[in-house]
Amino acid sequence: MLSDDIWRFVSRTPVLFVLVATLWGGSFVAIEVGLHYFPPLLFAGVRYSIAGAIILGYAVFAADRWRPAGRDEWLSIGVVGAFIIAGHHAFVYIGELYVSGAIASIVISLSPVLTAVFASLVLGRRLSTTEIVGFVIGLVGVLIVADFDPTNAASASAVGVGLVFVSVVCFALGGVLLRPLRTDLPVSSLQGWGMVSGSGVLYAVGGLRGETFAAVAWTSTAIASLTYLTLLSGVVAFLVYFALLDRVGPTQLNLVGYLEPVMATLFGWLLLGDLIDGTTAAGFGAIFLGFALVKRRALVDVVRSALDTDDADESASWSERNAVAPADD
Repeated sequence: MLSDDIWRFVSRTPVLFVLVATLWGGSFVAIEVGLHYFPPLLFAGVRYSIAGAIILGYAVFAADRWRPAGRDEWLSIGVVGAFIIAGHHAFVYIGELYVSGAIASIVISLSPVLTAVFASLVLGRRLSTTEIVGFVIGLVGVLIVADFDPTNAASASAVGVGLVFVSVVCFALGGVLLRPLRTDLPVSSLQGWGMVSGSGVLYAVGGLRGETFAAVAWTSTAIASLTYLTLLSGVVAFLVYFALLDRVGPTQLNLVGYLEPVMATLFGWLLLGDLIDGTTAAGFGAIFLGFALVKRRALVDVVRSALDTDDADESASWSERNAVAPADD
């Protein structure tokens, strides 16, 4: 039947990979649009309270276990909620008040490089000379994207890129802090609890900033933006991500972060008329080069795996298989 043929095509790994990148790349533009109608932290809080409740509901029926038990599992939820949901998204959403979603997505693609650096600092793994060079090149890429001028460091572009960079720091540090915490809590349960707890932090900090629901303009565009971020980027993309994580493992799946800026730029051009210039593209190239140097061995393994089989599966430790998704927005 035709429907069976369509399903077999859609369920192929490369198609799902592109689907996740498309949904998460589009989320940067959806945030940019929604910020015209929502206060930033309240916007992020609503998104993740709803998405977290849905993901947690999914975990109740589909996961082996959804209730956390023991110190390490509660600490894991705390790290995801505080660093990866609340800290990361607070600075992304506020940062996008100053820069476009496309530029924010490019800065966030530095996440794997910073993760390697924090792993060396927190977990005691020494960086090689090549990895240090890759880190420096990645930082130079961020400065290029920011169009940094020492004489005008307070420009809107520099402020926005700086805020998004802090969001990457939160995300990368949170991912590293999760690694020593070994539990059997399924990844969907961890993400669901993390989203719910993180949304509570976002509501609290937003309240301290004076953000209220009275400031929300409930237009059709605002609702469309929130719906996209909550259901498509916040639920569907994460469920597809969970499936891909079991299929290809974390190393290959982290590469989705480098397709996201491409999709974000495309959506920004189609919907908002935003274009990135040659300087910004060069900055993204520098960030990717830094990633390639830091993750060169993993990239070689990915290429070898792709040559051996289209759907090669990786063995990974609990901390890798239950790692948070690549930074999506």
